[in-house]
Order: sequence, then structure tokens, then C-alpha cells
Amino acid sequence: MAARIRDEAAMTDHSHSHPDLPVYADVVAAAARIAGVANRTPVMRSRTVEGMTGATVHFKCENFQRGGAFKFRGAYHALSRLDAEARRRGVITFSSGNHAQAMALAGSLLRVPVTVVIPSDAPAVKLTATKGYGADIVTYDRELDDREAIGRRLSLERGLTFIPPYDHRDVIAGQGTAALELFEEVGPLDVLLVCCGGGGLLSGSALAADGASPGCRVIGVEPEAGDDATRSFRTGTLQRVHNPPTIADGARTPSLGTLTFPLVMAHVSDMVTVGDDQLLRAMFFLWERLKIVVEPTGALAAAALLEGVVRCPGQRVGVLISGGNVDLRQAAGWFAGMDRTGNVA
Repeated sequence: MAARIRDEAAMTDHSHSHPDLPVYADVVAAAARIAGVANRTPVMRSRTVEGMTGATVHFKCENFQRGGAFKFRGAYHALSRLDAEARRRGVITFSSGNHAQAMALAGSLLRVPVTVVIPSDAPAVKLTATKGYGADIVTYDRELDDREAIGRRLSLERGLTFIPPYDHRDVIAGQGTAALELFEEVGPLDVLLVCCGGGGLLSGSALAADGASPGCRVIGVEPEAGDDATRSFRTGTLQRVHNPPTIADGARTPSLGTLTFPLVMAHVSDMVTVGDDQLLRAMFFLWERLKIVVEPTGALAAAALLEGVVRCPGQRVGVLISGGNVDLRQAAGWFAGMDRTGNVA
């Protein structure tokens, strides 16, 4: 049923309402533009994971990206395409943390002033890094305020170019370069698992798969509490959620965007969700067995595989680890609440 709805959506308004949607060629062009600036992040394998899943699994580790997450790719690409006057005036965005850091870092490299609208309860590690990269910070109350409305108002008042965290052609193309690199390094895959908040990474990855690994099933992974994209995918109608209670702070977005929604409907094969307990177990496993620091949102795709939500025996699987910006004290508290079997008290 979902496939039929998705096919019909792709053939009707989604494909014709947005003639400016990015395509695979835009991802390739973005890769050329950010080459030598963005890190070409490592790909890791684990015999333990492959024994557990019966699959050949390639982890693309964007926690080693500049700024600690894949977001640097889209941020730098978008800023690098601004004209001289727009760069001089500066830009504004909104973010729960990783896009904020990425924009601030990219702005410092390209000498573009950056203002970020960020929730007052954002993880301290993300807020500190954003300030450290030189961004002007505007905080808001996640429960009461509309961050996008604040950003658009300040954009008009201050003459700043508005660059949203995911619903932007150049951002989407830039994010897709992570998956493109994975395909270039390991070859075609049967399945690619990607976390989903606003859908920028998922959309860009699906475009990369279309061009570099035709036939690869791209599956988006959301937290159970923030399942708006999964519901949107199932129904063919954009669904929303308000401030979902999940530790995956990077996926607490209200909905897919006007660009990412049609891209997900047209290019993504399936959507699934994982609970916070599953997410914590996967995060702990990645820390303990792969020896890498991964934030909750960064572990979403891995959780779907490690917890058996998606089963791929005998297949070649890619897993995008999207970021590693986590408050270590907070993570230690989460892990301390787990019993020896991995259940959370």
C-alpha cells in the first residue's frame, strides 16, 4: 500500500510542483565543491556486527566530520554558493545543534557572518561549539516559540540570507555527498540505512543511491516519539509532530520540508522507527565495540539494524553514523541507567 501511494505521489504533484528539486548531478557537483574542505570520513566494519546480522555492514562514520556531524557538508556547500553581497551581509538559520555548529564553522572558513536561532535547552556541547566558531546566538523556548518564524523575521529585519537546516536545495545536495563517498569506497549496496529528522540527509542519500547504486533500498530511521516522516511516508500526506520526547535531539523536527517530503516519497524505499531504549543500546554498543563516540541521533540507523527492526541477511548494507556531538556526562548517566542486559531502568 505504501509503495502504491509513494508511486502515485511521485507521478502526481510531487514531481511537478517542485521543478527545482535537486537531482543526482547536484550531489556530484556538491562533492566537487566541498572536496578538500570537508573530511572524507572513514568507513568501518565489525565482525561482531556481521556475525549478529548475517550481513556485510559498512558504517560511514560522519562523527569524524568537521564539526562532528554530516551537517558540515550541506552548510559549507550552501554558503560557498552565495554571491559576494550575500556573504557580506551574512546568513541566519535555526538548529537544535549540529547544523548550528556546521553553519558557524563554515561561516568562519568562508568569512560569512552567521546568526543561529537555537533552543535554550540545546545540548551544552553543541551550544558551546557554535559560540566557539563565532556565530551570533539567538535562543528560543522550544515549547513556546516557532524557531522558523523567528529566523524568517530576523532575516527580513537584518537583511540576512535565510538558510534552513534541511529544506534547501544546496544543503540537501551537500548532505548527499556522505552517501556518495560511501558508494565510491565500497561499491554498490543492497540497503542503505539513514537517520531522519527533517529529511535532508535522507533525501540527499537517496539521490546519491539512485545515481551511484541503482537498486539500493534506502531506508529512513526515526525515533518512535518523532515518527512524523514515517507517518507521512505511509499516508502520502505530510504529517507533523510537536517537540517529541526523545533523546535523539537532532531528530526532534516538526515535519519533513516542502523539498524533502517529495524527495522522500519519490526516492526512499521505506521508513522505520526505533525506541529510545533501542537507541541507547545501539549507542552503547557502538561506543563499546567500535570504539567510536556517537550521539543518539547518530545511532538511529545503526539501531534499526542492531535491534533487528531491519533484517538484511546475506546483503551488503550501508549504515550512516550521522554525528558524535554528545554531552559525555549526560551519556554516562544514560548508560548508568542500563542493566546488564541492556535494558533501561
